[in-house]
This record gives sequence, C-alpha cells and structure tokens, in this order.
Amino acid sequence: MNRFFVIVNPAAGRGRVRREWPGQAAALRDAGVSFEVKQTREPGEAVGLAERAAREVDVVVAAGGDGTVHEVANGLLRAGGNAALGVLPLGSGNDFVKMLPPRDAMERLVQGTARPFDAGRIVAGATRYFANGMDIGFGAHASRNLARVPRFLTGLGAYLGALVLTLVRYPRLEVRLQLDDGPAFAQATSMTAVMNGRSFGGSFHVCPDAQADDGQLDLLIAQGCGRLEILGLVPRIMRGTHGGDRRLRLARARRVVIESQEPLLVEADGEIVFEDARRLEIEVRPGALRVLA
Repeated sequence: MNRFFVIVNPAAGRGRVRREWPGQAAALRDAGVSFEVKQTREPGEAVGLAERAAREVDVVVAAGGDGTVHEVANGLLRAGGNAALGVLPLGSGNDFVKMLPPRDAMERLVQGTARPFDAGRIVAGATRYFANGMDIGFGAHASRNLARVPRFLTGLGAYLGALVLTLVRYPRLEVRLQLDDGPAFAQATSMTAVMNGRSFGGSFHVCPDAQADDGQLDLLIAQGCGRLEILGLVPRIMRGTHGGDRRLRLARARRVVIESQEPLLVEADGEIVFEDARRLEIEVRPGALRVLA
C-alpha cells in the first residue's frame, strides 16, 4: 500500500477546498488509504512541504487547484526522488488534470499507477518548474487580475472576469525568441504561451494538440493584437479551433529562449513566478514528473 502525504490548500478554488476537503478525506479513509495531511497557511509553503515529504512517502497529493499542483510539482522536482504526484482537483480551472485519463479523481488516487510526465523548467536567475504551462503577456496579466475578480464568481466566470479586467490594460511586448537551435527572431506579441498541457484558464485550449509525455513543449505565439482582435479570438481559442489563424503561430520545441528590453511578468500554472524577467530560458524535462493517472 502506498504511503500518502496530502497537501491541502484551503485558499484554493475560491472556497471550494474548504467545503469539499472533509468529504474527500472521508472518502480516502473509506477506501483504506493511510495518509498524513497538512494544510498550507501561505503561498509557496507547499513547495517545501512536498520536497520534504518526497523523501519519505510514495505519493504526495495536491488537494487544490493548478497553483497547488504547481507548488507540489516544484517540491517533487527539487527533491529528485521517486515520489509520485497525485491530484485532488478542487480549484477553479483544474487544467492539469485535463492531461490525465478521464476517470474519477478518487479512483486515480486509489487505483491509478504512476506514469512519467514531462515538466517544464524556467531559468530567469532563479529556477521554477511548471507542470501545465507558462506564458507572458495577456495571460500572465489575466492571472494577476484574477485576484481582483469578485469572490462570488467562480470557475469560468472568474476567468472571464479577469479577461475583461485585462482588456482595459495589457502589454504589447517586443521580444526576441529562439526555438531550439533555430535563428533568433524579433516578435511583437500580445501573448506567448509555452505549454506542456493543452489548456489554461479552465477553458482556453491554447495548444489543443499538446501531449504531456512527448518530450516537447508546445507554443502559441500571438501577434500584437488589439482589443477587438482578442475578443474575436477568444471563442476560437476556447473551442481549440484557432489553428491556421494568421495572427497566431503554433510551434513545438524542446528549448525556448525569450528576451526583452522591458521587464516581463511571467505566469506558470496560474501563479506569478517572475515580475521583472528580461531573459527566460525554458526547456522541457522529459519524463521528470511521475503522476498517478
């Protein structure tokens, strides 16, 4: 029987975790799972908890949203051990679990087997990992604006609220990109996303053909678009039918370098990880993360 350590983020899901965790804990006990549990009290705490637990248990479970998965994955990758990541998706978007086979979350924890998933690594002075994806530009600013959305809005409603707030003011970035060993090129962009998974923000399928275990990262590079253009693109990106649009470029790479004269706000798995980066070195770590699926 696997040894479980559950990290519960009571702030995740805009109150959902507080409502649902007692029932989830009872379901784990009823299934015969022996587990230790720790609730986080502040942002970033789950990284250290996961890193320490990874040396002592078989599975570290992130009970929360994509931000909780992000922190737990960072702890596991720092530990470099064999502990697997388990997920109880109780957040607003839950994009990471969209990469897993469609089965009940409790069933995945109790009956699932660990399989290797890729992870992304960002170096910008400090090092951060991502499980699902990262971006600069519109998406990063929308992630920051999510905290300004009224608490009664949840799920897709919360993300659409953040989108509206971001339309008021968002950057048009001038960056320099290099994909693998190809030539660097200048790019005006309203958003550039580097993904391991297919979606972010709960319903935005930015890279609909991405696979989490193919040893590659998928990119969406959007030109510098105006507000009306962005509004027109949103429904297509939500459906994942934006391939071929002349304003968007879809690409794959194992390594991506992004440089900017102006400071970049960087989001990874829904969390702001850098606020003033000017050079990002991003690379895939094939099979680095073991996930219960």
